[in-house]
Amino acid sequence: MRRVDAFAREVEEWENIFIPLSDGARLAARVWLPKDAVAAPVPAILEYLPYRKRDGTVHRDALTHPYLAGHGYACLRVDMRGNGDSDGIMEGEYLPQEQDDALEVIAWLRRQPWCTGRVGMIGISWGGFNGLQVAWRQPEGLDAVISLCSTDDRYADDIHYKGGCLLCEQLGWSSTMLAYSSRPGDPLIVGDKWRAQWLERLEREPHLASVWMEHLTRDAFWKHGSICEDYGRIRVAVMLVGAWADSYHDPVPRMLTHLTAPRQAIIGPWVHKYPHFAVPGPRIGFLQEAVRFYDRYLKDLDNGADQAPALRAYLMDSVPPATQYEHRPGRWVAEAAWPSPGITTVPLHLGRGRLSEAPEPAEPVSICSPQTVGQAAGEYCPIWLGPELPGDQRIEDGGSLLFDGQVLQDDLTILGGPVLEITFQADRPQANLAVRLCDVAPNGASARVTYGVLNLCHHTSHEHPEKLVPGQRYRARIELDEVGYRFPAGHRLRLAVSTAYWPLIWPSPENATVTLALEECRLLLPVRPPRAHDPAPSFAEPEAAAPLEEIVHRPATNRRVTTIDAATGIQRLEIVDDFGEFEIVAHGLVTGSIGREWYEIHPDDPLSARMRTHWTETSRRGDWQVRTESFASMQADRTHFHLTARVEAYEGDLLVFTKEWATSHARGCV
Repeated sequence: MRRVDAFAREVEEWENIFIPLSDGARLAARVWLPKDAVAAPVPAILEYLPYRKRDGTVHRDALTHPYLAGHGYACLRVDMRGNGDSDGIMEGEYLPQEQDDALEVIAWLRRQPWCTGRVGMIGISWGGFNGLQVAWRQPEGLDAVISLCSTDDRYADDIHYKGGCLLCEQLGWSSTMLAYSSRPGDPLIVGDKWRAQWLERLEREPHLASVWMEHLTRDAFWKHGSICEDYGRIRVAVMLVGAWADSYHDPVPRMLTHLTAPRQAIIGPWVHKYPHFAVPGPRIGFLQEAVRFYDRYLKDLDNGADQAPALRAYLMDSVPPATQYEHRPGRWVAEAAWPSPGITTVPLHLGRGRLSEAPEPAEPVSICSPQTVGQAAGEYCPIWLGPELPGDQRIEDGGSLLFDGQVLQDDLTILGGPVLEITFQADRPQANLAVRLCDVAPNGASARVTYGVLNLCHHTSHEHPEKLVPGQRYRARIELDEVGYRFPAGHRLRLAVSTAYWPLIWPSPENATVTLALEECRLLLPVRPPRAHDPAPSFAEPEAAAPLEEIVHRPATNRRVTTIDAATGIQRLEIVDDFGEFEIVAHGLVTGSIGREWYEIHPDDPLSARMRTHWTETSRRGDWQVRTESFASMQADRTHFHLTARVEAYEGDLLVFTKEWATSHARGCV
């Protein structure tokens, strides 16, 4: 990544300003803008997050916002209510209050003498979500949004549920937010009230998982903030960015299909990071793309950005399976429109252990997987840059139904979301299915290309699921994640089907056997045939502003270890993400963070599933030292989920606050 130190507009930074809201609260903001912006006003770009501008996002902020400011924009990194140095309490995610505050921030921006009155938003994940959600509210002056790794449907594509299955990431991310929101504001910014504000924040912050567990179906709670409820309300220009190794790539082609405003998309091989510093490579000149996009829609420059292809996507080449990569070989392709007329749906039929072009007579087959199938799934949302990607899938195959294709005589490229259509029956009222599409090399190594899961009680509706009638036949579609991938000649496709996928999804309450009527099952592949004229889109080399000046006191490390107790048969997964401890040279704040997760299950007992978390957050400067420890756990019996959580706060070594939660939630059809 090339460092840029000099820009067309000289940049100044305001370390902190407070933006007043109508109810008396103030939101803390860090600002970068051209020094001459009052004399020559510029559009504003807002990034609006709960992740703490003072220390939480400082590394990426340093690379990104001064760069955009140097190209003629005022960039604001605003802490949401109840987080970082802002006033108030954050009572949940994506609530109306959050969006109402953003509307006030935009109105405030438009009144500033250094702003032209035109505003854009940018953000990844939470910030990508609320960019779309705020655009849905149609505030005056908001004209362009860049949304990375985000969703249009909070139920279908977030960290809560997938295919109606409960994601273990729901408790995982709730634990992360319990830790993040437990930290105080910086006394150098907040002043003497920091301690009273901190204790009030600790007393009132929610245990989010306990809220989410009351909404197991796609009800009004999830519909709020889901722009798919009315795509037509998005009237601003949108750039969508996704990543194949992330969990939020499916919404990108869906939004391309349904949005009516100017839109374009880029999907690369990355994990959950900005593309100018993401892994696996290749990285791209994302900031140049962002400037070009904003120049077109916030400055009305006729630079051709509005003529970009609907989709620029990276087609990944086959590589041996590994839990992390620095680079993925492949090539960029462009689709002028999406859905693309150049994508062909090719059906493959399921036979006895086979995938074939024509249906074959076959007897029904049944599967009741060990609960440990899923140990090679990797993280649901790879983000921390550790060994989080799916490993060799052969370890999963013994507990799955396998359907192998013929050895490929030619390369086969797919771009889109495969779909498995099945006729099934189950012997229990509730059952899950996990489906993996794998690339099997001549040496037998199996790389997961894409996957999908379905709670079979949801086979017709995520809003109104119904218990299964044992022995009754049903039809279902299992949508696998969107992907761009080239299977090379000499390899085979493998479809693997299991009734368990731990610890990615929570298991059914009973060991369920699912039977497939093979003659009525087929896999639909989105094949991208070779084209005579197929020019690749080009991207500039990545650029960024100067990195954060810091002193590393403890380097970051990541660990993921699976063990099996030979005496009990219990399988345990331990994950430790130590984000290290670093000092920000500009103001001397030293901050550190460690996240830990444990999962355990017995292969024969779904009710043995246990999950627990423990986070440590530290902040210090001189004699001022604070620390929070947060804990959470989840387990279930046949009828209820049981959650606990606790947060402890320390000044030095003195415990000054503790709070506990214990809740139970009916399982319904989960």
